[in-house]
Amino acid sequence: MVRKSQKITDDDFYSLRIGAVWQHFKSESFAFWMICAYLFLEYVRPQSIYPALDILPWTQLTVIGAFLGCFTDKTVRWVSSPINILLIAFLFVILLSSYFAYFPEVSCRNLDKYYLWVVIYFLIINIVNSRRRFLIFICIFLIASFKLSLSLALTWARRGFSFTDWGLMGPPGFFQNSGELAIQMLVFWPIAWAFTQFAKPNVSKFYYFLLLLMPITAIMVILGASSRGAQLALVCQLVVMNYRYVFNPKILASILVVLALIWVFLPDEQKQRFETMGEDGTSRQRLLYWENGIKMIEENPVLGVGYFNFAPYFDRYYPEDLLLGDAQLPHNIFIQVGTDAGVLGLSLFFAIFLSAIFISKKTSQCRSNNNVGYIGKLFNLSLLGFVVAGQFVTVTYYPFLWVHLSLVVALGNIEVASKRKTYPKY
Repeated sequence: MVRKSQKITDDDFYSLRIGAVWQHFKSESFAFWMICAYLFLEYVRPQSIYPALDILPWTQLTVIGAFLGCFTDKTVRWVSSPINILLIAFLFVILLSSYFAYFPEVSCRNLDKYYLWVVIYFLIINIVNSRRRFLIFICIFLIASFKLSLSLALTWARRGFSFTDWGLMGPPGFFQNSGELAIQMLVFWPIAWAFTQFAKPNVSKFYYFLLLLMPITAIMVILGASSRGAQLALVCQLVVMNYRYVFNPKILASILVVLALIWVFLPDEQKQRFETMGEDGTSRQRLLYWENGIKMIEENPVLGVGYFNFAPYFDRYYPEDLLLGDAQLPHNIFIQVGTDAGVLGLSLFFAIFLSAIFISKKTSQCRSNNNVGYIGKLFNLSLLGFVVAGQFVTVTYYPFLWVHLSLVVALGNIEVASKRKTYPKY
């Protein structure tokens, strides 16, 4: 317990003393409360789990509250980043693409699927502007994701690690589908692993092993979610994470053992899905989406066929290539952006990734685990998981990328500002 008269130190935060962290949180601004509430409501979705709570648009209200709270929070200052310019430029291209789209009414109906992320991104990077705020915010992100990973890992274990067509399902919302759920785990587990190593010198062994459950259960969910793309992304993450040591015989043997264990734990039905990859109906339909999506970009290189116009355009111009009913989205983030916004949009999209990689790499160059920047050491590994898995599903306008970008920029700004001693310490 921490008395109100007792000063809260950084060691209290690094040791994850709940009483001290909670006391500091209560002293924070309304804007910070609201952006934290938004993250909790978006990721935990209590309003979806318990219908009795679903009486108000809670996430929208917290976003509005965070925006209004910025005017009374004296610590909120404009945060500059190359990603800011790229996101606004990408929004401008999407607006142009929507205006010149083949089906502009479809584009207009879906504009909020991107511009709301721009609003949320700017709120996060400007409000989460100190090390303590970042630690609280990232803890909410980790706890919300851990709630999903722990409950679903137990669900998979209770059914004997068996295969089901639907894999593992999260609460209604962005993570309900097993494929999207697995991508959240791909983004979550590297950050959870980095956070665990950051906390290790300051917490008890019991607390440390408890924290280790975060990345462990996340990987279990990826294996049990029946998503081939996510499982491939996990292998890529593990290889890249250990690339410096991969030719060391002991490390190579360890990696092979881990991959063997992953293969052993995969249900037989899931192994058969890998063996039939490219031959089953779902795979053949995706290949047709990709092939014709590339044609759409070649024929409409500047602005694409229109924002969210892929499905109606495919229905009209490629009906002979529909194997599974009406056309869906292209099941590939780059083809989605290319058809949505052309080469202009795709160029900006690639630039966003490159900027995020550069900022994360710069932030992670810290000397000590006590530096909060250490948490960002594996940000790029999370981004890799999203990119690889995103080659098989359409998740461009889901929270994975946009919330991740806000974490990257917020932490980068805090660490740069700390060197100049200009950020609000408390």
